[in-house]
Amino acid sequence: MNFELFIAKRIIGSKTYKSSVSAPIIKIGIAAIAIGMVVMLIAIATGLGLQQKIRDKVVAFNGHIIIDNYDTNASDESQVPISLAQEFYPDFNSVEGPIHVQGTAHKFTVIRTATDFEGVVIKGVGKDYKWDYFDEFLVEGRLPQFSGKLNNEILISNYLANRLGFNIGDKFQSLFGQDLERPPRIISFEIVGIYNSGFQELDEKFCIADIRHIQRINKWGKDQVGAFEVFIDDFSEIDKIGEAVYREIPSLMKSVTVKEKYASVFQWIEIFDNNTYGIIAIMILVAGINMITALLVLILERTQMIGVLKALGQANWSVRKVFLYNASYLVGLGLLWGNIVGLGLLFVQKYFKLFPLNPDTYYVTEAPVYIGLDYIILLNIGTFVLCLLMLLIPSVIISRIAPVRAIRFD
Repeated sequence: MNFELFIAKRIIGSKTYKSSVSAPIIKIGIAAIAIGMVVMLIAIATGLGLQQKIRDKVVAFNGHIIIDNYDTNASDESQVPISLAQEFYPDFNSVEGPIHVQGTAHKFTVIRTATDFEGVVIKGVGKDYKWDYFDEFLVEGRLPQFSGKLNNEILISNYLANRLGFNIGDKFQSLFGQDLERPPRIISFEIVGIYNSGFQELDEKFCIADIRHIQRINKWGKDQVGAFEVFIDDFSEIDKIGEAVYREIPSLMKSVTVKEKYASVFQWIEIFDNNTYGIIAIMILVAGINMITALLVLILERTQMIGVLKALGQANWSVRKVFLYNASYLVGLGLLWGNIVGLGLLFVQKYFKLFPLNPDTYYVTEAPVYIGLDYIILLNIGTFVLCLLMLLIPSVIISRIAPVRAIRFD
């Protein structure tokens, strides 16, 4: 039987231990670890959740990688068509990572009503369009259907609907510029769905309609699009896959990742990582210091017991292990309560969305959380190990306790 573990269990289970002078300090140490774990879980879950939500919103409108013509066009409008007869369409088999490729086209238009007008970009999509992301954004109506005959269905944002007073089923006229010699082309669209991504920079700009309208206005063929959007299976590999895609496309085309196109947004959300690391370091340091204090008090309170064990022949390391086992129990208890409270709060926020955020600042309407078993396990193991390593330092005091002085009762 493990002698040190046996002694540690007897200390933990004794009534004098729970009513001793060190009891309040020990409780404070456990509480510090529990609170630290709660704060760390919330920081990581909300940081990762916010990053993931913002990233998904940007990807929904652009794909992970955008392929278009190598020209000086810096606008949102497609000008020079690209043939669908490309080796990478519809399946990008020459590169590992892409899972979907779709053709799109953009055209600037002016929405006209009886009392108002608004300039937007119509994003033309076809039957190959990946609607997965917009399923989550849809707040009213349904998604348009572009797999059959050409129709006038359109998906607009909640921002534009409120701004222009639109509802599901309403129709409006949209003016498309052609050239200086011809008047604008007018198309009447019917609103079948309203979405809200929470990313106002994109919501105020994009409506989604049938790509065949843009092809007809631009006098393109049915097999011509303005750009290709590539979706990948692992966002963490986007830079690597982006370089591979660039090498595989024709020389007259260029590719850009969403991280490059929206560099300021992604640089901003990467700052969350630094904040999270700082919070974790501070919380572990505070919890460790509290546990060091608790262990020192516990050692001083058990000085006579230490003296007796040494007098009976126990080595310094053996006695230190008794108190390290004891401290491990306290750290584990703190982690247990921290996980219960922290995960409880995260699940409440995930399913009931109690804490809102300003979408103008954070691009989301409520604090998103990402709950992953991987970081929860790593955080618990890391905190436990680091706290024990910090406790090795105060346990050295045991080797300085002389048995003769420790067991004196005068």
